[in-house]
Amino acid sequence: MNSESAERPARAPLAADLGRIGIWSGALNSSDQARGGETAEAAAELERLGYGTLWLGASPGVAQARPALDSTSRLTVATGIISIWDYEPAAVAAEFAEVNEAHGGRFVLGLGVSHGAATPRYRRPYSAMTDYLDALDAAERPVPPARRVLAALGPRMLKLSADRAGGAHPYLVTPGHTAQARAELGDGAVLAPELKVVLDEDLPRARATARAYLSFYLALPNYTNNLRRLGFEDDDFRDGGSDRLLDAVFALGGADAVHARAQEYLAAGADHLALQVVTEDPLHDIPLPAYGTLAAAFGLGGHDG
Repeated sequence: MNSESAERPARAPLAADLGRIGIWSGALNSSDQARGGETAEAAAELERLGYGTLWLGASPGVAQARPALDSTSRLTVATGIISIWDYEPAAVAAEFAEVNEAHGGRFVLGLGVSHGAATPRYRRPYSAMTDYLDALDAAERPVPPARRVLAALGPRMLKLSADRAGGAHPYLVTPGHTAQARAELGDGAVLAPELKVVLDEDLPRARATARAYLSFYLALPNYTNNLRRLGFEDDDFRDGGSDRLLDAVFALGGADAVHARAQEYLAAGADHLALQVVTEDPLHDIPLPAYGTLAAAFGLGGHDG
């Protein structure tokens, strides 16, 4: 398979920094010292394999990016995402400045409003996000809008991503949503959706793995409401998701199938695609062999040394 370098040119400097393909992982955000060592080793391997960005999932703070940044020299590290309810903007702005000074500007701040089920403080998410961005702008050392992205799904948050940030990092979306998001964002903003991958050519088993993971997200209204806007119905959300839903929001199968599925997002307008390899325990597993298989499939051109 050919490298992604021949695809559409990057729309903004941030897109070039992210690269075409990245990895999204909830297992690599730990600040625990032992897990931090695993994160450092994995980040170094991702850089060697040629990935552009490591997205730290499962609501990290800026500090969780340090092990990955410390162990690499080229890899961009981004939060996917920091919950605005959990971290004060002044502290985030100060940490953002510190880590970027220490690591050549390789850290990107991904922000989101999370979900009502995750925080008792949840209120008027759009207004809360605009207030948070105002605070980042007013900090002693402001976070440059071009170095932050928002976890945007609906039209208002997507517009905010274009107006007040470098772009959007949507989660649990389809290629159809990517096309809609590109239209909302315009050409000047980065669009970096996440795509869940089950690297397993046994389709029934792959779907079982996907359902076990997806069931958590189908209890969160922000996601189901967005999926309804895309044409899915209540029947699609039962028992971990219908086959139709699984096939729309996952890449299931071997490396060739994943590569083909990714092209749908890139063709729909994504500048960067963050691949999340889903296993039986994705919040703890660090599937390095799968990352190697996918890097080869995407022709990422890893570096030795």
